[in-house]
Amino acid sequence: MKNFTFYNPTKLIFGKDQLEQLKKEVPRFGKKVLLVYGGGSIKRSGLYDKVIQYLNEIDVQVFELPGVEPNPRITTARKGVEICKSEGIDFLLAVGGGSVIDCTKLIAAGAKYDGDAWDLVTRKAGVKAALPFGTVLTLAATGSEMNSGSVITKWETNEKYGWGSAFTFPQFSILDPVNTFTVPRDQTIYGIVDMMSHVLEHYFHLEENTQYQDRMCESLLLTVMEEGPKLLADLEHYEHRATILYCGTMALNGILNMGYHGDWATHNLEHAVSAVYDIPHGGGLAILFPHWMKHNLEVKPERFQQLAVRVFGVDPEGKSAEEAGLEGIQKLRDFWNRIGAPARLADYEIDDSKLELMVDRAMVYGEFGNFKKLNREDVFAIYRESL
Repeated sequence: MKNFTFYNPTKLIFGKDQLEQLKKEVPRFGKKVLLVYGGGSIKRSGLYDKVIQYLNEIDVQVFELPGVEPNPRITTARKGVEICKSEGIDFLLAVGGGSVIDCTKLIAAGAKYDGDAWDLVTRKAGVKAALPFGTVLTLAATGSEMNSGSVITKWETNEKYGWGSAFTFPQFSILDPVNTFTVPRDQTIYGIVDMMSHVLEHYFHLEENTQYQDRMCESLLLTVMEEGPKLLADLEHYEHRATILYCGTMALNGILNMGYHGDWATHNLEHAVSAVYDIPHGGGLAILFPHWMKHNLEVKPERFQQLAVRVFGVDPEGKSAEEAGLEGIQKLRDFWNRIGAPARLADYEIDDSKLELMVDRAMVYGEFGNFKKLNREDVFAIYRESL
């Protein structure tokens, strides 16, 4: 375990009927609020009306930025930055899932930057400040409600990159499981895959003496695998929604990976795919992660064996670490197949015609991954195996 400093300033407000906390939290930051949301589901569910009601009751001036895309675009973030600068916005409120929150993070940072916000995404400039923002979460998946990371797409050039800073943690996040009741089955599946993938990214590392962190990761995976199918059988079950919602936050708020760095190559691989084809992030992860695992099994087979035995119930008797590890990888694939996640890029009608472009996008910063550095040949191989 490495030396570490843990920092997470986000206030988590969890549970039923917590939305009214907006009246307590928002006034601390000013009178001009930019409300950021997606394609209109919050209006259909009635959540939008409730948010507006509470904001009106505290007498703040509300500006709106609707239409944030599932893979949020730099063009939309730029619109938000312009509103913030022209109207003197004091505070941003993201109401939606991870994409809305990710876009809001860039708007908050871009509002305090003199150049193009894309510079912050591509690391041409560092974040020096950001407007404060809060979130009302409607989708269990990304963990963006309690971390400082963000992923933004520039569709015109098929670029999609992750970025983040110490200035882009939400001030508060309100998580009411009821607000996730209307999430469709397919998006619920993608969310389950996404949070499991976050845990797996943590799990594959080369640091020693992480027994407790390993157990936390394993317990979260076991919980999601137990509760996820129950939720998919009853999408408006409060307790199942609450458990999955909490797991999604815990999977990527920094608590699981204190003292080590996970791999994160698979996320980079998926970002390149969805930059070119605009597929759901969770769907891409479901396809790619088992292939990344098989490709890197030889790096530390006992790590894969431990996961297989502790999480997937593989009996290691008479098997090598590689054999047990492969069985665990197959059981992961079987679970994702069973809940309805895609297994091949062909499921999204993706062939090898743009393989070179996807590899180029994945390799933009050179070799990547902390468990094993992936080079261009590795990336080609994983994509080909995933077709």
